[in-house]
Amino acid sequence: MAADSIEAAVAHAWQLLTQRPTLASRQAHEILKIDARNLDARLILGISLRLGGDPAAARDLMSTLVREHGDSGRAWLELGLAEADLGDVGAALTAGREAVRLEPDLPDVWRFLGDVLTQAGDPTSADVAYLRYVEAAVGDAQLMLAADALAGNRLDTAEPILRDRLRVHPTDVVAIRMLAELGARLGRYDDAAALLTRCLELAPGFTAARRNYAGVLHRQGKGAEALVEVERLLAAEPSDPSYRTLQAAVLTGLGEYAASIEIYEDLLTRHADQPVLWLNYGHALKTVGRQDDGVEAYRRCIALAPAKGEAWWSLANLKTVRFVSKQVEAMQAALHQARLGDEDRLHLHYALGKALEDGERFDESFDHYAQGAAIQKARLGYDALETAQQVRKTAAIFGAELFQAKAALGDPACDPIFVVGLPRSGSTLIEQILSSHPEVEGTMELPEIAAIARRIGEGDAGYPAGVADLDGKALAAFGARFLERTQVQRKLGRQFFIDKMPNNWLHVGLIRLILPNAKIIDARRHPLATCFSAFKQHFARGQNFSYDLHDLGHYYRGYVRLMDHFDQVQPGKVHRVIYEDMVEDTEAEVRRLLDHCGLSFDPACLRFYDNERAVRTASSEQVRQPIFRDGLEQWRNYSAHLRPLEAALGNALEAWRGESK
Repeated sequence: MAADSIEAAVAHAWQLLTQRPTLASRQAHEILKIDARNLDARLILGISLRLGGDPAAARDLMSTLVREHGDSGRAWLELGLAEADLGDVGAALTAGREAVRLEPDLPDVWRFLGDVLTQAGDPTSADVAYLRYVEAAVGDAQLMLAADALAGNRLDTAEPILRDRLRVHPTDVVAIRMLAELGARLGRYDDAAALLTRCLELAPGFTAARRNYAGVLHRQGKGAEALVEVERLLAAEPSDPSYRTLQAAVLTGLGEYAASIEIYEDLLTRHADQPVLWLNYGHALKTVGRQDDGVEAYRRCIALAPAKGEAWWSLANLKTVRFVSKQVEAMQAALHQARLGDEDRLHLHYALGKALEDGERFDESFDHYAQGAAIQKARLGYDALETAQQVRKTAAIFGAELFQAKAALGDPACDPIFVVGLPRSGSTLIEQILSSHPEVEGTMELPEIAAIARRIGEGDAGYPAGVADLDGKALAAFGARFLERTQVQRKLGRQFFIDKMPNNWLHVGLIRLILPNAKIIDARRHPLATCFSAFKQHFARGQNFSYDLHDLGHYYRGYVRLMDHFDQVQPGKVHRVIYEDMVEDTEAEVRRLLDHCGLSFDPACLRFYDNERAVRTASSEQVRQPIFRDGLEQWRNYSAHLRPLEAALGNALEAWRGESK
């Protein structure tokens, strides 16, 4: 066999090794018949022995190889792997240290050394080894393929590559971090957090992973925990602008708006050319009611990055800014840029939809809303059948018998007031009215009830079925957990506080069991008004049902069905506020609302627009104005486009007010 033929045979054997080690072993034997001392063939044979479950034979072969080829780092690595499989940590450590001495640029040797140092009880040295692996892994072909797929947002390509990698190398901290990033992009934050926790257990000094972990905690609504991680990063690099930007975002999530704004202003003194800083600064200013300053910040972002779709949408989303024709033309021009990404494109479509709606060009406006929604729907993959099944299961579990059996077993606190429903149904208005009362504090859309539901869902029965198995101690513990986890959002020390997460309508039964004295408000509005308003609203995250008229109609119908069920099995426990009634007779509806919450009437609740509290939702500027009728019938301008929505709504289109008021 010619030398080039042997080289080709060796390359083929290496390719076979990970997927078909038996065939690789046969190929190695054939090579050794021609070249009995071929190092690669002997390495392949030793690896195939180890992978085939015979580490003792692999050790014997590798021991021979390191005697003959003491300068081969790969041979020392394979000897170490065989020793580790045989449980001899000391011998494995010796071999691993020799391997990294000989071939410090080989990523696998550092990963192996980190594994063995962990087994030897030396986590500090293991951390150093894993970090050296991170540095060396930059040129790894398999990881580069996965990184390229992630960069191109080809998540379905990246995921199997990374899972295959971790199946073979479960301690590969680079692959763990990349898979966590993929999970976060898909909204699988619990999975991402678990992966990053493992990654940081292996390599506490892996700062990129810690940065990801802080971001995932922030996305999960675990601001206090996220802040701890950010502060660890800043302790090492106090002036790093990316860490300080994340710190500002976390502080915003915790309601520490003044501190957040101060950080952004400090960063902008040195990085005024960064459009994303101006964008985030604008978000913080808008939240605290500094609308003019927020508008200026968004405009500074656009001046630096004219195709930054989120900045255009942020201006449109204020609901008070009207674009002139020159700005409309600028957005249209940005849309035609060849390399424009989906994120910018969908935001530009939504902004143009709003601009053209203000100009009463309703057909063109709808076309842009629909194009933006289509992009987002394709990214999210929402399944309406899953929601319908969840509604059926929830109604089946939370029957009158369950409530009777578990009455008053939860935490007795009466602090929380939950406002549920669909977004764009007047929930922010209700929150603004209630938080104008001296005994009530508005917080934000809190994620904790959904987190509790996920925790229950980890049990064998799943959620919601698992709720039926909870005893009084467990129910009270979950109620106490909610109060403890949301304490960080309570800044004013008032007796009551509001959780305005609209999606909690799916968890009304859970709330009633773990917090039986909490108040629940159902914010409701005409289904066509609600659903179309949600359709033309690009939400920062969540509300995955809102990007398709058919999905919206079915979602609203399921919501009405489940709330009707709770009216029947828990009569009077959920107070319904009809937005149209609130507009027609504000004082009467406010008095009914306060009475349900056990609050005395306070005139400040009628002057809710004077309340200077921070508001983070899309209605932030609208609730800083008196109630007006203008928005009640806006959907009629698009009625010709809403037939799919009407069909999906079915009987909810007529029976939307529910069985109680």
